[in-house]
Amino acid sequence: MKEQYQARMVRIHFGEGDKLQGKPLHEAIVAKCMELGMAGATVYRGIEGYGASTRIHHSSHWTFSKDAPIMLTVIDREEEIEKLIPHLDVMVEEGLIAMSRVEVIRYSRTSANAPAQA
Repeated sequence: MKEQYQARMVRIHFGEGDKLQGKPLHEAIVAKCMELGMAGATVYRGIEGYGASTRIHHSSHWTFSKDAPIMLTVIDREEEIEKLIPHLDVMVEEGLIAMSRVEVIRYSRTSANAPAQA
C-alpha cells in the first residue's frame, strides 16, 4: 500500500556527549518520541561538525570519540510534531533544531485499515 501526505521533519543537532539526567540525550529524545507515539525517529552519528560552541566535534576511525556530532531526525504529521517541541525546549540545552515541511510517501505491506495478521 502507498500513502502520501504532508508532514514536518525535525532535525536536532547536538553533541554525543550531551546528557539529560545522566542519560545520553539521543536516548532520552528517542524515548520521549516513543512515549508521544511519534511515527519514528532515527539517530545519526556524524564524522565531523561544529555548532554553537564553534568547537569541532569529530570521530576518528583510530579512536572512538565520545563527542561526535549527533543528528536525530523525526518525521510525522504537523500536529504530532507540535506535541514534541515543548519537550525539546526542555531537553536540548545546546544545539540546533531545524524544521521543514516535507512530502511523505509511505509504503507498507498491509492496508492501514486492514486488521493485523496473526
